Amino acid sequence: MPTRPRVLQFDIAVDRAGDARSALGGSPLPREAEWWAEHIVLAGLVRCTLASMDYAARRAGYKVASSGRAHGVVTKREEDGLYALVEIETTLDVQLAPVPEADALKQLVAKAERGCFVSNSLTARPRHRWLVNGEDVA
Repeated sequence: MPTRPRVLQFDIAVDRAGDARSALGGSPLPREAEWWAEHIVLAGLVRCTLASMDYAARRAGYKVASSGRAHGVVTKREEDGLYALVEIETTLDVQLAPVPEADALKQLVAKAERGCFVSNSLTARPRHRWLVNGEDVA
């Protein structure tokens, strides 16, 4: 019998002032002129990718500390003429202990990239630059 995939549902509300609130609670994200929706998408991508790395690394027995940044370009897409994120690059800086072997590290990076549903949801595939323990991972 085939197994059913896990289904995750997320709810937010944006009030008339533009403040966003998660159905889970927490502090609201206030509407600020310096934070556009595109910034929030990029922040979500970085957080999701780092959370995916954290999950994969901890399951494999590593301690993890991480940070990241992203850059996106919005312009008209050639295929439909709609404005969209057409280029996305991230830099993900991860510290793992103990230091993994090269093959294990490549597997962790692949799992982290595959496990981020935000990345999987974007039409423009992000290009990730991984810095693990100060070294570029190719």
